[in-house]
Amino acid sequence: MQLITDFSAPVSEPCVATIGFFDGVHRGHRYLIDQVKAVAESRGLSSAVLTFSAHPGNVIRPDRVPDLLTTTHEKIGLLEQSGIDSCFLLRFTSHLSRMGASEFMEKILYEKFHVRSLLIGHDHRFGHNRTDSFDDYQRMGCHLGIEVLPALSYMYEGVPVSSSLVRNSLLEGRVEDANRYLGYSYSIQGQVVGGYQIGRTLGFPTANLQLSDGEKLLPAAGVYAVYVYTGADRYKGMLNIGHRPTIGNGSAFSIEVHLLHFSGNLYNCPLRVEFVHRLRSEVRFADRSLLICQLEQDAMRVEQLLS
Repeated sequence: MQLITDFSAPVSEPCVATIGFFDGVHRGHRYLIDQVKAVAESRGLSSAVLTFSAHPGNVIRPDRVPDLLTTTHEKIGLLEQSGIDSCFLLRFTSHLSRMGASEFMEKILYEKFHVRSLLIGHDHRFGHNRTDSFDDYQRMGCHLGIEVLPALSYMYEGVPVSSSLVRNSLLEGRVEDANRYLGYSYSIQGQVVGGYQIGRTLGFPTANLQLSDGEKLLPAAGVYAVYVYTGADRYKGMLNIGHRPTIGNGSAFSIEVHLLHFSGNLYNCPLRVEFVHRLRSEVRFADRSLLICQLEQDAMRVEQLLS
């Protein structure tokens, strides 16, 4: 995939394209991209996606920007896996936000990116006021020389897949549902930092994770069965997101993961954690012995789930 971020030189190759933020690059996004590729092949053109390096909400409605499913780096990697020919990675600016759909199609799509066929969903809107209909886009495109085509919608097990659907699933702790909608396991990345080392006193030493990207969405508080990647190695793990109520953590929020069958020092190491299953919510136990008993049960479930 050709990643284009420098737009000082004009793009010369005509293409078939679609537009979107593509957060998560989930099954619905990949279904749309497959349609773009098919149309491009039938027209003898290259295929492309136009996306943005930061969520447009940062400019339009900064108080309502959602936590993200993918960092820009992760999104680009997933788009590359889709087999699309080119990705135009555009910075969404206040100037861009003020463009009407007609101007955007003419100045950006037609003149700068040489889009000759544009696939959009029936409910997708772009341009300053986002009030134009699909028929309006077709009319504007006909005037400019852009063929505007309706994209087929995607359903997974009877459910229309969207980034909002994935976010809501994660926020409710339903990571298995989120993974089905994504088509891959949701993950977070971070660096191991110093903690209180209380896990060692319980027989379950944990790595305290500091996220690499503060805009990345965290699933609901609770205990999860996860895979943990450190370098080229993968370990089974159980991860806790929350306030650790039994040990009196107060309002402090932590992300801690215990790697099964691991011994060594992980301080300052980067880790990637893939969510597989939510074991339970956070519980306040009457004493530490009951907590240790529950942790032993959690570890057995992780072994079973990830075998």
